[in-house]
Formats: sequence, structure tokens, C-alpha cells
Amino acid sequence: MTQRLLIADDEPLARERLRRLAEELPGYEVCAEAGDGDDVLKAIADASPDILLLDIRMPGLDGLEAADTINRLDHPPAIIFCTAYDEYAIDAFRAQAVDYLLKPVRREHLESALGRAGHLNRVQIRALQESTRTEPEQITVRTHRGTELIDLPRIYFCEADQKCVTLHHDRGETVTDFTLKELEQAYPDHFLRIHRHTLAGTRHIQGLTRSGNGQALLKLRPIETPLQVSRRHQPHVREWIERQDKRSQSR
Repeated sequence: MTQRLLIADDEPLARERLRRLAEELPGYEVCAEAGDGDDVLKAIADASPDILLLDIRMPGLDGLEAADTINRLDHPPAIIFCTAYDEYAIDAFRAQAVDYLLKPVRREHLESALGRAGHLNRVQIRALQESTRTEPEQITVRTHRGTELIDLPRIYFCEADQKCVTLHHDRGETVTDFTLKELEQAYPDHFLRIHRHTLAGTRHIQGLTRSGNGQALLKLRPIETPLQVSRRHQPHVREWIERQDKRSQSR
């Protein structure tokens, strides 16, 4: 199976050299390029590379900061740092890099590093998931801090107010300019509409309950406070829960 590479470097000539070297090797294809740390995160969400060739000194997020974010994903690509500076080697391996190549990268060194990366990357994972995976597992969100890449299964719920939508996830909260409607339509397997202002993360739904005054509430793990379910959406939510229960019983 061909392994997909993402090349990230702020120098076009450096990207061109790496692309040429990689495409001379059998079994590899360059699926995307990025010129800064923020674009790296977006390219991972869009292209799902198996291996990332990553420069360290880049505008925005540098390579080490980007690697720290990438390694929090459920299925991150294998990372190979390609840099002109040797003083970052210890930090690079702390970032769980497969290898650390100094520029100008030599063909035999790249081939060796790619071989090591191929032992543990997303190729095997994709082979298992390809038949059932119908939508991306990450969402790219641009914030005042830069670009964040968030695993969709880690989002507990999405909440809208008059101006924006807040994603509540296992690392805190992230404000996005996506609308609830856009999120609901783009990721139907991940989000269930329970209120005009709220989408619930489907992987975290435990069940329906009621408050003392009869208000329908949805319990999410590990959220302590249940979410309100509007009267309009109660039948759909109840139907969804019953359908999941039937699937669980038939397994």
C-alpha cells in the first residue's frame, strides 16, 4: 500500500527537494504540502497523511509546537523532522519523532527514515477503517491563538450563543466560526441536535432523564451537568437512543 506524505517547510525550494527525493522512492506519494505550522494542522485534517516531513523553524506554530498538537490526536501521522539546525534533536525525540534529518537531506537518509516510519503509522489503521469511515475524524478551527486541530470524538457538545459556537471537549473550550447547522450537516455521525442552541457528541451520550419540573435532560459522559433537550427535538433524540440500544443488543 502506498504511503502518503505531507511535506511541511516554509521554504518552497526545500519542499521541492523533499518532494523530488520522496517521489523517487517506490511506495510513497506526496499528498499535500504546508508552508507554516497552522497549515500543517489543516493539511492533516484534509489529507490524512501517513507520514509528516516537518521543518522546525516555521512562521506561526513552529515544528515542535505543531508536533505537540499532532501527537494528541487519536491516530497521528508518524513525524520525521527535517531541519538545518542540530540543536533541536533532543526536543524532537521528546516530541516522539521517528527520525531527525539535517538539511540538505540525503536520499539514503530519507529512505531509511521513511522505512522506520512505515512500521507504525496510519496505513495499517486506514486498512481497518476504510470500509466504515465516511467522514474526517478531525476538525480544523482557526482561533485567536492560531489553528487548532481537534479530534471530533473528543468533543462533548457544541453550544451556540448569539455570536459564535463553542466546542466543549476534553482539553477545554474552543470558539469557532462554524455554525451549528454546518457542524450538524458536515459530521452527522458525530453530532446529534438536541436543542436549537446545542449539538451533543454522539459518542458521549448515556441516556435521557427528566428534571423535577419535567424538563427532558440528556446525560453525557463525563459531563456532570446534563444538557437540556428541547420539546421539539425530544422525539428524534429518543428515537436515536432507542436505535443505538437495539444495535448494542444485536451485537
